[in-house]
Amino acid sequence: MPTDRLRGWVVTLVLTVIGGVIRLQNLGHPTDKGTPVFDEKHYVPQAWQMLRNGGYEDNYGYELVVHPPVAKQLIAIGEWLLGYNSWGWRFTAALSGTLIILLAVRVARRLTRSTMLGAVAGILVICDGVLHLQARMGMLDIFLALFVLAAFACLLVDRDQVRERLAVSVREGWLDESRFGPKLGFRWWRFAGGVMIGLTLGVKWSGLYYIVAFGLLCVAFDVAARRAAGVSRPWVGTLRRDVLPALWALVAIPLLVYLATWGFWFASETATDRHLVEMKNIQPWWIFAWVPDALQSLAQYSLHVLDFHSSLNTPADDPHPWESKPWTWPMGLRPMLYAYASGTAAAGCGETECVSATMLIGTPAMWWLALPMLAWGLWRWLFRADWRYAAVLVGYLAGLLPWFINLDRQMYFFYATPMAPFLILGLTLILGQILGSAKLGVERRGTGLLVVALYVGLVVANFVWLWPILNGDSITQERWQAELWLPSWR
Repeated sequence: MPTDRLRGWVVTLVLTVIGGVIRLQNLGHPTDKGTPVFDEKHYVPQAWQMLRNGGYEDNYGYELVVHPPVAKQLIAIGEWLLGYNSWGWRFTAALSGTLIILLAVRVARRLTRSTMLGAVAGILVICDGVLHLQARMGMLDIFLALFVLAAFACLLVDRDQVRERLAVSVREGWLDESRFGPKLGFRWWRFAGGVMIGLTLGVKWSGLYYIVAFGLLCVAFDVAARRAAGVSRPWVGTLRRDVLPALWALVAIPLLVYLATWGFWFASETATDRHLVEMKNIQPWWIFAWVPDALQSLAQYSLHVLDFHSSLNTPADDPHPWESKPWTWPMGLRPMLYAYASGTAAAGCGETECVSATMLIGTPAMWWLALPMLAWGLWRWLFRADWRYAAVLVGYLAGLLPWFINLDRQMYFFYATPMAPFLILGLTLILGQILGSAKLGVERRGTGLLVVALYVGLVVANFVWLWPILNGDSITQERWQAELWLPSWR
């Protein structure tokens, strides 16, 4: 790791504060005449219900409870602090978006061993349209992105800690006490990663994919560490020493955390479907007869939710105007319009006809490089055994590939929010290669630094250009049309 720890934290905190100010400015805009916009209309009232009821939902007349409770509980904290208004229902989302900046700086610094490249990653996160706008909406996906990145960060620290422990065993001469290598003791960072994955699962069920992806990544880290230390049978050693603890940390712990997130629901008497099994006299399979009624009710409730998601298909005769499929997400080819007003409702641009639009767009200077980033990352992973690209691509692809399983389902670009930090980390790794090492000479290093600076400047300029439609500012009709770069953006 870099030796400039103090400077590293100063850079991290300065960028986090700057990003937080940008996330929080005019946070209460836009609204739909003082009410939530777009999918906020689902989650904001549910969060208020939770605040009223003590942590659970009970609206049987509405009953569109299609996600676990964690993100809505977090939204409710903001409503508790600031009231049932647009600042209240967006405050914790903005805080989560700010924490993503902090995590991205630290993760990039750990991946590249460079404080400067960590700072570059932080600037790119600040200037990404997807992460910016999702941090300003009372929706679920920014919380998903936060916990996924936090889990990834924990596994990176665990990787380095495992290597440190193995290095100690080599120095002290007890590595070869077993052909499988040494036991590594309790791994607190892996445990913390499991907790973060459990919270991810408590936001949306898509967290299941990260259990698989990060579990395999952790096993790969362990095999590589044992091989690098000189263990004679690294694969067998990993199977003997590491896999069972990994299953506990990255499968059992997330599932237990997930169940814990339903604690208020279990403790209630009137929560949605809390006593479903007793009320409808549902008889479980004999093999599950021992399971408590509360868990059986949660299982039945979850089956109803699963049925909702599996049947949420795109109507052939009436598709959603802003729906998109996952092959369009890497480049952000089909963004989402969250709010739109014109005429007197959008006054303030200095002309008669004004527009106030809020659109989810990934900053093209980054998102349009997603496919080259993936191609280069796969090359470095498969043909140069660069573990850094492998780790980043695992996180990125875990947020993308599962959506290809059921292409008939309705899908939207905001589902790509957890992919955004990994896109930025991948770009940062490439910028690190362009920058080059100081060993390459002053001229080569200077040229690399110039390219990196120009690219970061381009991203910042691109973000500034998109600013009006990321924040719903009043602009002229001509400026609105100039913001729509592609036909698919209209």
